[in-house]
Amino acid sequence: MADKPSIPKGTRDFSPLEMARRTYIFDSIRRIFKVHGYLPIETPAMENLSSLMGKYGDEGDKLLFKILNSGDFKAKIRPDELAELPAGRLGTMISEKGLRYDLTVPFARFVVQHRNEITFPFKRYQIQPVWRADRPQRGRYREFYQCDVDVIGSDALLNEFELIQIIDEVFEALGLQVVIQLNNRKVLAGIAEAIGAPERMSDITVAMDKLEKIGLEGVLAELEQRGLGLAAREQLNPLLKMEGSTTEKFAFLEEYLAGSETGLEGLDEVRSLFDYTESDPLGALMEFDLTLARGLSYYTGSIIEVKSAEMSMGSICGGGRYDDLTGIFGMVGVSGVGVSFGADRIYDVLLQLERFPERGALDTRLLFVNFGEREVRHILPILGRLRKNNIASELYPDQAKMKKQLNYADKRNIPFVALVGEQEIADGVVTLKEMETGKQERLAPEELIERLSSA
Repeated sequence: MADKPSIPKGTRDFSPLEMARRTYIFDSIRRIFKVHGYLPIETPAMENLSSLMGKYGDEGDKLLFKILNSGDFKAKIRPDELAELPAGRLGTMISEKGLRYDLTVPFARFVVQHRNEITFPFKRYQIQPVWRADRPQRGRYREFYQCDVDVIGSDALLNEFELIQIIDEVFEALGLQVVIQLNNRKVLAGIAEAIGAPERMSDITVAMDKLEKIGLEGVLAELEQRGLGLAAREQLNPLLKMEGSTTEKFAFLEEYLAGSETGLEGLDEVRSLFDYTESDPLGALMEFDLTLARGLSYYTGSIIEVKSAEMSMGSICGGGRYDDLTGIFGMVGVSGVGVSFGADRIYDVLLQLERFPERGALDTRLLFVNFGEREVRHILPILGRLRKNNIASELYPDQAKMKKQLNYADKRNIPFVALVGEQEIADGVVTLKEMETGKQERLAPEELIERLSSA
């Protein structure tokens, strides 16, 4: 007996309805990317491991899916070496490629590789799947789509503000209320300097980023475990407890970071972004969150994270400034900033909050009943005109019983059925039936197009 077919944990199949809903998300995001002047690119699913390793920190490297070299990858390894080689060294000998972890590092590689073909500042968007060898759980998958938008070749803060505007417009278009959280890695570097531990910035930010999950005591305990001294932890404590308005937080930090030029520079950048929103207010709430660190090591300035204001789901969008990501590929001094929309988590939020459009708006709008060959020949040009007017329409392919055809429309949630028999052909009309109410009306083809365009 054959094994029951299955898919790997952390991956999913998508039904036609799910695909229609996902397309709705992608199309909504893509439309807003385009009106802001961003251009599309695509990169391969796999990259050379030399392009991926070391770009995401130690934790990120552990989550890379590696691809075994084709052919007999053990041929170049002697049996005695196989037993003695460390796992890491063995891995580099049998695997040279990996599935991309995100779209940002491949984008940096793309920019360097195609630097003579693109115009800077280069504004690009990319909607493709990524893979992470993570433990699957609610809202966390091993294969998922990212919708990235970046601008590279400019260090102007206007780029950050435009990305914040894009975030605001995307979630407004999707009908979701969100909170946009903002911080700056320079501020975090300044804090590390202020407590006398500049070399421990990575340990401090990784722990601070977990404040919401493990609480204040948990963060301090982790910092102690990472070797941060008592005096430094005591200096950090008031920051972790900091409350008040954004203005009050800025005032507190200005004094706290007085001895750190880097920290004050980051604070000025955060303040400037809040000032921009006064000129062009957002629909979403934007807040300054000092504990926001984001785990990826390539961020150097602004960091952004977006969460649903209506349910608990973790981050559904995030990103930040990276001042020299292309430098790892030999193109130094090129600053960029970008954000990534987590399409799968956005899908889950829309589904749980029941914010997707009605199924009829995502699927076929009209089904023509098939009464026979003569009627089909009359219907075909009308069907073509409907489709040219972007009205999703079908003709049932078989001359089946009326009950079977209406049952098909009902199961597909097609809201309208068109009846064209001998009398309709003679009168030059179509009988339109609304499935939900049973109401019928006789319309000329032009009226049918107008009726369904406004329905």
